[in-house]
Amino acid sequence: TECEKEPGSLLWIFVMVGNIVRGMGETPIMPLGISYLEDFARAENSPFYLACLHTATIVGPFLGLLLASFCAELFVDIGSVGADEITITATDARWVGAWWLGILICALLNLLVGIPFWFLPKSLVKEGETNEPEETSEKSVAPLQENDKNGTKQTMYEIAKGKLYWILFPSYFNFIPFLKALFHNPVYMLFICITVLQFSAFDGMISFMPKYLEQQFGKSASDAIFLIGIYNLPVLCVGYFSGGLFMKKFKINIYQAANIAFWVSLLEYLLYFAAYWTVCDTSPVAGLTVSYQ
Repeated sequence: TECEKEPGSLLWIFVMVGNIVRGMGETPIMPLGISYLEDFARAENSPFYLACLHTATIVGPFLGLLLASFCAELFVDIGSVGADEITITATDARWVGAWWLGILICALLNLLVGIPFWFLPKSLVKEGETNEPEETSEKSVAPLQENDKNGTKQTMYEIAKGKLYWILFPSYFNFIPFLKALFHNPVYMLFICITVLQFSAFDGMISFMPKYLEQQFGKSASDAIFLIGIYNLPVLCVGYFSGGLFMKKFKINIYQAANIAFWVSLLEYLLYFAAYWTVCDTSPVAGLTVSYQ
């Protein structure tokens, strides 16, 4: 008999679009936050503030893993299926946790956290300085108005000359030269390559380590996620925070910071390389390591 194909669900599109929107909202926080710290914070306090910012980026995933561990213990159809009707446990391969519950909770928290951003002032004051007097701001209004008039005349002239594309997309012509300059900057490109390698290793650990713990040590998905969060992320928070304090106290310049980062990264890679000798016996898998007989 031919297999009957049931129509698939397209609800995954909503999850994908939601993640895209979430990424669009979260991405500006990191570059804009770092730019603000570099521009408006004192030079001796900037490393410490950056360390606090990076520590916060680790605390978030840590709390997220704890929330995911809690949600993974709950059945996916919680609220519509009674506990007495569930015949499998969390260690069963057929178990599906309430993954959607964590998304709803995080979406609500993101909405609440984003509200204070609407109340930020239009202009921010540099650390250690006071606001400019109102007279100075009033005097600067007249030149701005004149520039606006000149800009309007220039815009009409460009439209008459047929340069409409330049007017509609002015940032495009400014963006391309800066992008080419960055691509020709060896220090920047080297930093990008190092960052890609570091994040690829970290994402690989986050993605595959829970499944390894489940298969190798018989842990449930909830326990595996909990162990990943407890054993890895708090140590990163301590490293970020202590590094920022160290740079602030001893006033480390950029060259000294690069040397410290090189030797610490080299030690880190050597320690990771030692993990190749910590090999566990492979669990028997029917049809893969052992026969079905």
